[in-house]
Order: sequence, then structure tokens, then C-alpha cells
Amino acid sequence: MENTQVKQPLNSMASKIAQIDELCKKAKILPVITIAREQDVLPLADALAAGGLNALEITLRSEFGLKAIRMLRDARPELSVGAGTILDRHMLKAAEEAGSQFIVTPGSTQDLLEAGAQSELPLLPGISSASEIMIGYALGYRRFKLFPAEISGGVGAIKALGGPFPEVRFCPTGGVSAANLKNYMAQPNVMCVGGTWMIDNAWVKSGDWGRITDATAEAIALFD
Repeated sequence: MENTQVKQPLNSMASKIAQIDELCKKAKILPVITIAREQDVLPLADALAAGGLNALEITLRSEFGLKAIRMLRDARPELSVGAGTILDRHMLKAAEEAGSQFIVTPGSTQDLLEAGAQSELPLLPGISSASEIMIGYALGYRRFKLFPAEISGGVGAIKALGGPFPEVRFCPTGGVSAANLKNYMAQPNVMCVGGTWMIDNAWVKSGDWGRITDATAEAIALFD
């Protein structure tokens, strides 16, 4: 019979869970960033860092995603830079090669979860149901991104999922804003949130970095 056991990396799943916990403890908010222009990469990162966000999720939704990760890892080594919108193992490999320090996915497939289990990088898989959690759980995952959070039941869903999955912690993303942030963070099984509300596209396009810094600082202040 063929052995289908997933080969575990030197960096164990327990170690990667600890890395995600530490990342979320420091970050509190993971800004979900899609780069439309290469010229925005560094000033946007600097604006977010000035407001208090030092962990950035750079999505691969645009042609500049991988290049932005490389630029930030080279020019801003003090930041934690991860890759988001990873859809398959090929994108995962490209993100690893670009220097990503963590991986975030919008959903979960068996193949992608297995690739993440084999990777040296911590992976935060996206889920929207108990069944998806169970697939990841079987491979050792205990930290998940609830996406899209509000459409998938929001705070109510997180409370309900806490019953059958007491070890699981969530990073809700999608519909999270300054208006409902405190409701999410009040849940004991929420470790951080993902959001975009502090990165208004109009501010980025006009280079209004000060407004992004102010919005970021206001978001961080909600945790006080």
C-alpha cells in the first residue's frame, strides 16, 4: 500500500503554531495589502509601521506581490513580511523563494495544506466551515483564518466553533473594521484580525501616507 503520510519539515507544526501566535501577539492587526504600483511599496510599509503595524500580509492578487515581498525583505528587514492569497503549492513555493516569512491562504485544499505542512514557513489557512477546520486539524493545524469572516457568521460563528475546537484560534478577515474590531477581539479564540480599512485606495493613490499612519494608529488604539 502507498504511504500517504505527509512528510514533516524540520520546523515542526508545533513550532510553526508558536510562530503564528507570536506574530499575532505582536501584530494584533494583519493589514491585507494589494500593491497596484511598485512605487507605493516602501512608503506604504513605512506609513503602516509609523502607525504601529510591523507585520504585513502582501497579497499575490497583483503582478507586484512577489516583487514587493522581495523589496521589503531587502529594504525593511525589521518588518515581518508574509504572502497572502496563496492558492496552490506553486504559489507557495514562489512566495518562499521571494523571502516570505509566513503564508496566508483564502481557503483550504488538501494539496495546499499538505504543502504547507511540509514547508518550513508557518501557514495560516483560510476556512469558512467546521469541515475545513477538520481537514486542517488532521494535518496538525490549529490556527486558521476565518474568511470571509462577516459573511461566514462573524462573531457568532467564532463562538460556535469554539465548542468543538477548543484548541483552535482564529484570525477573522473580511468585513472586519473599526466598528466591529472590539467584538471580535473580545472572543477568547481570536488571536488577531486581518483588515484593509486603514489602507484606503484613494489615500494610497494620492500618496497621503500621513492619513494611513493616522488611521493605523487609531486602529491600534482600539486595543487599549
